[in-house]
Amino acid sequence: MTLDPEIEARIEEPVSADAIREARLSPSEAVEHMRIRLPDRGNRKLRRVLERANADKELKGWWHVANVNAVVRLAINDHSWVHIQIVANIALKLLRQLTKNGVEPSLVRDYGMEREDAEMVVVLAALTHCVGMSVHRKGHEDWSLFLAEPKLRELLDGIYDEPDRTVIVSEVLQAITSHRADGEPLSLEAGILRVADALDMAKGRSRIPFERGQVSMHSLSAAAVEEVVIADGETKPVRIEIVMNNSSGLFQVDGLLRAKLRGSGLEPYVEVIAHIDTDAEKSLVPEYRLEI
Repeated sequence: MTLDPEIEARIEEPVSADAIREARLSPSEAVEHMRIRLPDRGNRKLRRVLERANADKELKGWWHVANVNAVVRLAINDHSWVHIQIVANIALKLLRQLTKNGVEPSLVRDYGMEREDAEMVVVLAALTHCVGMSVHRKGHEDWSLFLAEPKLRELLDGIYDEPDRTVIVSEVLQAITSHRADGEPLSLEAGILRVADALDMAKGRSRIPFERGQVSMHSLSAAAVEEVVIADGETKPVRIEIVMNNSSGLFQVDGLLRAKLRGSGLEPYVEVIAHIDTDAEKSLVPEYRLEI
């Protein structure tokens, strides 16, 4: 995953063995080294809420339990704090890429708020979108809403006064519920979270079932994605480039990513290119362009 240079070198994407090893730590050990890093770029509100999140052991505890449920009990892809950091950085990257190209965030258009407030929404949504996995995978979006609402108000206390605080909380909750498979994002920020969550797919992030011998199109395609790059597009503001080592990775793009992009509201702004960086397969599928 290629992100802003100031954070790119600090993000490590663990293979499945690392995700399992982290899930086996004691709760106190697990939360001790969790630290979300984002480029705040002078957004003081974002910096303050990130400091609070990094000091919040309850929030980190949810991330730890979510990962135990995911990688130990269900043997699905990583839902640890690393997933949270990656999704938060992707969401922030997408939002900044869009605003750089003149796309107006919903917080600005609908409430007359600032771009920095839209950044708060996408980051807070990323931090809390799957805390409900600490309860159960089934219906985890609803459990996330239940847990996140009071936590969001706690994190925002003193940063926003009412009614602006309620606006931010409501927009974050909308993003959380809209990231589900049949979600219907009503804002640009909610659509960004939905797509960012789907883009945490690079370098073994979803290889646990495959490495345990559960060979299916889901597990094989997840293991085939090597890198995700977000940059300026040729025909649209954002280009998402997905580099694969095997053509089976097209299932991740055409099947799973397409479903998250469709109805996200980002369709007019995003172009997706997938290609295989393996000589043996370049002649088979040299490049694949996703039509949204």
